[in-house]
Amino acid sequence: MAKNSTQSALGMNIPAVQYLRLLNARVLVVQALVCIFLYVNCLMIFTFFKKEAFRNNVRYILFAHTLFCDTLFLIISDALLLMSFLGITVPVWVYMVIYAISGLLNFATPLTLTAMCLERYVAICMPLRHAEISTRRRAIYCIFVIHAVSSIQQFIIFFMVVSSSPLSFYSTYIYCSVENLLVVKWQQNVRSAMSQLYFLAMSVTIAFTYIKIMAAARAASSDDQTSTAKGLRTVLLHAFQMTLGLIMLWLPLIEMAVLEVDLRAYIELRYFDYITFILAPRCLCPLVYGLRDKQFVLVLKYHFLCAFYKKVAPVKIPFKSRI
Repeated sequence: MAKNSTQSALGMNIPAVQYLRLLNARVLVVQALVCIFLYVNCLMIFTFFKKEAFRNNVRYILFAHTLFCDTLFLIISDALLLMSFLGITVPVWVYMVIYAISGLLNFATPLTLTAMCLERYVAICMPLRHAEISTRRRAIYCIFVIHAVSSIQQFIIFFMVVSSSPLSFYSTYIYCSVENLLVVKWQQNVRSAMSQLYFLAMSVTIAFTYIKIMAAARAASSDDQTSTAKGLRTVLLHAFQMTLGLIMLWLPLIEMAVLEVDLRAYIELRYFDYITFILAPRCLCPLVYGLRDKQFVLVLKYHFLCAFYKKVAPVKIPFKSRI
């Protein structure tokens, strides 16, 4: 029995006992973390919809959008992870659809964080025009633009695959990995270049907002120092979260290089990367925007406690965001 083998996510043979132990321990840990993050995200989405003041505020609209994207991305990525551990293959055309959706959601989150940094820049550096610029309608338009920009890379990858693959390729069963979809080296190079272009554009935008907010903080009066200081911290946290999320764009290149050297190190690296660069950034958003806002936390606690104690008094707050 110890000599039997089973297939890993890449179709390589590893000892069955070792594989099952890895599956039982690590998959359970990941599932527990995913369930916790999904519960927190769903509770915050529910809180957002329960208060009209949140639904009419640009910051909370963008915040809710990140929660939606992160929740869907966690569900899809967790399903792909389970398929990878179990060695399940799917037709190429099915994985192309899955990859297009997950890629769209993956880029939507850092782009939304960039938009939130711009909103902080307008609020602090252009306070007289903030009410005019930051409206609910423009927030909806901004979300459409975010998804349009996010879809650019997915369309390019789609056309690269279609232009270089025969029809028989789409009925081939593959493991859910983008490396199995982009089989030609130049396709991988184009994907990497596009990812770096996204990273550069968003990094420059966040750096610009941080510098401008810092300059406003130095020129602000003592009454405005607290608001500008919170704005600086929010931009820094968004930058850190976005960096974690975008590092995963380079992970496939690193993982494939490690795979050529050592399969065991590759398995360890994939597990570490999933926890650090996929799960962690998705749990930072609630901490950055949800739990740091006093009014949002107040409503969140009310709905959380109602699940255990139905006689909790309803929350009535004079809405004034302090994010």
